[in-house]
Amino acid sequence: MGAAVPAQAAAGEKIGTVDTAFQWIGRDHDILVEAYDDPAVPGVTCYVSRARTGGIKGTLGLAEDRAEASIACRQVGPISFPEPLKKQEEVFSERMSILFKRLRIVRMVDPARNTLVYLTYSEKLIDGSPQNSVTAVPVDRSTPIPLRK
Repeated sequence: MGAAVPAQAAAGEKIGTVDTAFQWIGRDHDILVEAYDDPAVPGVTCYVSRARTGGIKGTLGLAEDRAEASIACRQVGPISFPEPLKKQEEVFSERMSILFKRLRIVRMVDPARNTLVYLTYSEKLIDGSPQNSVTAVPVDRSTPIPLRK
C-alpha cells in the first residue's frame, strides 16, 4: 500500500468573495468561497465558505476570523480510489488567524451507505461547542469505497 495522504496545509482555490461590510481602511469584511479537491479521491471537490475580517488588521493578517464555515462537497468527475482510505482522516487544514485557530476538513467513510462524509470545523471553541458543517457524497454501489485494514 502507498503512503498516507497528509492533510493539505495550503489554501484552497479561491472561487469568489462577497463583501459584507465596508471598511474605510483595508479590505472590506467578506465571505470567501474556496474549492478544495480531495487529494485521495479524484472526482470530489469540497466548496467551503467562511467569513473573513477586513480592515487594517484583516488586511495585515492579524485579525481573528469568525469560527463559522459552511461546506458542500460534490462529485465533479469520475470518482476513483487510487489507495484505500482511512475510516476517518483530516484532508485539509488552513490557518485562519495568526494565533492558534485553524479551519479543518475531515473525511469520514460510511461503508454501510457507500458514502463519503465531509465535516468542516474550526478548532476554536465557541461557548464550549465548535461551529461545524457537514456534507456527504454518495458513491455508486458499483464502486465500493476501499478501507485500510
